[in-house]
Amino acid sequence: QVQPVESGGGLVQAGGSLRLSCAASGRTLSNYAVGWFRQAPGKEREFVAAINWSGHNTYYTDSVQGRFTISRDSTRNTVYMQMNSLRRKDTAVYYCAVARSAETTAVVQAPRENLNWGQGTQVTVSS
Repeated sequence: QVQPVESGGGLVQAGGSLRLSCAASGRTLSNYAVGWFRQAPGKEREFVAAINWSGHNTYYTDSVQGRFTISRDSTRNTVYMQMNSLRRKDTAVYYCAVARSAETTAVVQAPRENLNWGQGTQVTVSS
């Protein structure tokens, strides 16, 4: 089982940027689709972005399209999410989730219990 570990969160002013990382311990991420989700206080966890096993297919929720970029580096066994033009509404705990198969549908459409979740990293955007 792939156990993801997130890093890179922090406090940033609106309009700023952060890069989140999702590294795997124990096994390679290379064969699996990976996604980012977020959960703001008092709200449900929501999908943000996903990338397939090869990195050639990505998918984003509308609110981050054009501002966030998900990518992966197989040599580092890490998935990244570059977040630009951050807004206060982006404030949340961000979670990395590893699917059980290779394509982005495995992240977007699978039941949440079928994903392997990290512990999350806090992103706070101030005005």
